Amino acid sequence: MDDEDGPAGRLARGLPLREALDTTDPAAWLALDTEVRRLAFRSASPVPARRRIGDVADGPLSVSDESMIALALCHPDGRVRQAALAPAAGAPALWPLLVIRCSDWVGPVRERAREVLADAGGSRLAPLAGLVLLLARRERGGFARDVLERVLREGPPADVVALLTSRDRAVRRFAYRVAVDRHLLTPVELARTAANATDDVRLQVLLAEAVLARSGECRLREEDVLAHLLAARSPQVRSVGVTGLRRTGRHGEAVPFLCDRSALVRACARYVVRQAGTDPLPLYRSLCTAPAKHPAAAAGLGECGTRADAGILWALTGHPLAAVRAQAVSGLRALDAVRSDRVEPLLDDPAPAVVRAAAHALRPHAAGLDRDRLRARLAPDRLRATRAAARRLLAQQDLAGARGLPGW
Repeated sequence: MDDEDGPAGRLARGLPLREALDTTDPAAWLALDTEVRRLAFRSASPVPARRRIGDVADGPLSVSDESMIALALCHPDGRVRQAALAPAAGAPALWPLLVIRCSDWVGPVRERAREVLADAGGSRLAPLAGLVLLLARRERGGFARDVLERVLREGPPADVVALLTSRDRAVRRFAYRVAVDRHLLTPVELARTAANATDDVRLQVLLAEAVLARSGECRLREEDVLAHLLAARSPQVRSVGVTGLRRTGRHGEAVPFLCDRSALVRACARYVVRQAGTDPLPLYRSLCTAPAKHPAAAAGLGECGTRADAGILWALTGHPLAAVRAQAVSGLRALDAVRSDRVEPLLDDPAPAVVRAAAHALRPHAAGLDRDRLRARLAPDRLRATRAAARRLLAQQDLAGARGLPGW
């Protein structure tokens, strides 16, 4: 797109800001900043000179003056940008550009913009959080972020709460960190949000750990705050919930999580159970006698068992339930008891989960696998999971050969 047809060109023709660009998009403001400089270097540039800024009357800017000042704030001449800061300070619509100038490469421009921003309140700066955090990745971009954090920590809670539902993930995380530190949310609200924030693991963990950090000021048992964490889809959140069972003296409730589908949660459950004086190994051995009810018990047995338990796991690799077979292979891998000659046939298992578990277990043994048998599994009539596993193992063989490892 030609610059004259873009936002800079539309502003030069006097169009209002809201018609010239998407003022809600932080990236659009950064793009405008770059585009204006390109436009200004043209011989017949409509970008304003410094003397035009002095002609702007005091008070609220007209639509045309607002567009002109926006262009001036992006001008390649630092003197023009600096002159435009004064009228921009009183025009809320131009504050995104004022924020950009806080990271300006020219010292006087940067310092003047920072003086204006330092006096800003949360109601003015909070809506610009997406742009502020985007600029924080740049050199000299940390000042605006620091100001934003200060006004959110010291200002009205409503400014923080308004950002908790932002579409910008970085803004949501930033706002929730402030909200957690300021105790703006109850433990129940924290737990519910942690359980429901399925698209953001970092936020899940932040909120789940905040629940436990405040366990001393609320009755977690009565409010059943931990129930939200323990029922979460995220293993990171469930693991925090299981750890919370120890803090609240509810060690026995960790036993069902010994068979959680997540290795992280199982490890936390074993820790909690041990803290109560119970050895989880006999529990796993018992649970493996009814593997259909507790498929992940096989993986748990491998994670804390001994070589003597390998026989139990080998028997489970032939179980009619695919989930049990897959978890048994994972348990053998954790126990370091994998035998490639017995695991390789599982690459032809009809269940993709079993094939993936077998391929993972065979990776350290790939150099010693029969290359022709692996190639045969690339045939079009083989299951997709089998073909994918064969490709990965063949690639592992090639890598072993390149490194000169034995067995290739």
